[in-house]
Amino acid sequence: MHDLLKQYFNQEMTIYRYQLIYYCVGLIMFSFGAKGFIDAELGTDPLDVLVIGMNKHLGVGLGVCSSLLAIFFLTWWMLWNRKLPPMTPFVSTSAVGFLLDFWNALHVEQYTIEAMPVIDVDVWGYTLNLSAVGLDVISLLICAYASSLIIMSGIGIRIMDLVAITMIEKWGHSFFRAKMTLEIVLFSTGWVLGGPMGVTTVLFLFLVGPFIQPFMLMNAKYLDIPNHGIMQQVH
Repeated sequence: MHDLLKQYFNQEMTIYRYQLIYYCVGLIMFSFGAKGFIDAELGTDPLDVLVIGMNKHLGVGLGVCSSLLAIFFLTWWMLWNRKLPPMTPFVSTSAVGFLLDFWNALHVEQYTIEAMPVIDVDVWGYTLNLSAVGLDVISLLICAYASSLIIMSGIGIRIMDLVAITMIEKWGHSFFRAKMTLEIVLFSTGWVLGGPMGVTTVLFLFLVGPFIQPFMLMNAKYLDIPNHGIMQQVH
C-alpha cells in the first residue's frame, strides 16, 4: 500500500502554463455561469441542485458540500475500479463550489439580475421575467464555453464526467445515456432536499453538452488552442 501511494503521488505530470491558464479560466467562467443560474431563479445545473439542497440542511457552504460530493463519488469510483482515483476531478468540483461561495459573498447579483430591468410576461398562466430568461441563456452559453476550455486544458474534468466514463467502460452505455442517468439522479435527489430545480435544469441537460463540441472546434480553429483532451486524464 505504501509503494502504491508513493507511486501515485510521485507520478510525473507535464502541464504547460497555458494549460493551467485555460483550466483556471474555465473554472472561473463555469462558476460565474452557475451563479447566473442561481440569480435568475429558474433552476440551476443538476449537480448544483444537489449541492444547494445539501447546503440547506448542512449549512456549511456550497464549497464544502461540493467537496463532500466529490469525495463520495471519487470513493465510489475507487471501489468500482479498484485503484486510486485522479485528484483533478475533486479540484474541479470543489473549486466551482468555493467560487460560488465567493460570488455570493461579493453579492455579484447586484451587477447582474438586480441591475437588469424587470420585464414580466405571462406564459401559460405563469409570470416570467424576460431579463431572468436572458441571464439564464447567457449563463448556459458561458458554462458550455467554460466546459470546452476545461476539457481542452487536459488537466481536470468534473466528477460526474469521470463517473460517466466509467459507466461507459463497465456497462457499455453511451456518454449521453450515462450523463443523463447520473444527472437525473442528482437533480432528483437535490429537489427532494429542497434544491432549485427548474427549466434551467432541463435546458442544461440538453443544450450545454451539444454546444461544447462546436466551442472546442472554434477554440482550435480561431484561437489556436491545442486540445489536450479528456481521455488521457481519465486512464
